[in-house]
Amino acid sequence: MNILITGAAGFLGFSISKSLLIKNHKIYGIDNLNNYYSSDYKNLRIKELKKFRHFKFFKIDISDFKKFNDVLKKIKIDIVIHLAAQAGVRYSVLKPQKYISSNITGFINMMEISKQKKIKKIFYASSSSVYGENSNYPWKETFKIKPISLYAKTKKFNEQLANFYSKKYKIQMVGLRFFTIFGEWGRPDMFLFKLFKSIINKKTLEINNYGKHLRDFTYIHDVTKIMLSLINKKFHQHQIFNICSSEPISLLKILSYFKGYSIKLKKIKRNKLDVMNTHGDNKRLKKLLKTIKFTDKNRAILNTFDWYKKNRINKFI
Repeated sequence: MNILITGAAGFLGFSISKSLLIKNHKIYGIDNLNNYYSSDYKNLRIKELKKFRHFKFFKIDISDFKKFNDVLKKIKIDIVIHLAAQAGVRYSVLKPQKYISSNITGFINMMEISKQKKIKKIFYASSSSVYGENSNYPWKETFKIKPISLYAKTKKFNEQLANFYSKKYKIQMVGLRFFTIFGEWGRPDMFLFKLFKSIINKKTLEINNYGKHLRDFTYIHDVTKIMLSLINKKFHQHQIFNICSSEPISLLKILSYFKGYSIKLKKIKRNKLDVMNTHGDNKRLKKLLKTIKFTDKNRAILNTFDWYKKNRINKFI
């Protein structure tokens, strides 16, 4: 199967690309390699993917319609997995233009090109952040969404656009509301890698909301297994799934896994852009796939720490 993956140098894009390449799918990866976090780290991911002969990479910005379209003109694509987006809830306050360019213009460009190429199945990354401060847990896909950040609002708009294109052009659109994904090759701006770095370098770790946040942490290997199952399913127009373990844990609980280390903490008050807790309902996903079994959190987090210690490159992560 020929699969286009946008955001292929990102954590999700890289991990999903690799899992599909192992299964002998042909992957066309696209990324602009921006510097939201280390572009050198992203290049390391691409270098890893290039070890597979069925991987082809294009460095382009999806907000540039002409370049995006020119690259795809001569390529046969069966499925699109659209993961390219400007990440970061807090960063959206500082650089709102980047979110409009990548998350909205880029999304529309992807949809228009897919329509022209008559691609009939598209998966795209939404986010748990669209639920906002809904305190009715666990969050179900049927709940009314109330995003509180610009980043989350762009994801809500993506879902609305997907619904329109699906109905008008008969495209199978599948929105994936990813919860806090972690694991090997993860993002250095996320809590776990900040924790690992503070342990290794014996530096102070700032912990938001005094560590009281609950997050629905979901292991990347579980996510890639889910994607391998989803690509073979048939969908009726636009559907949305929570991609989560549905087993939230607190940041303080995670710290308890590292009792053997001396961790210097600086507890700070809650950032207003951060939702208090995340807890997704994954019954819809389980009903579809039936055989999902999520990895034990303790083991998954410690596996990730072991990987970090073995592969850590200071200036990148």
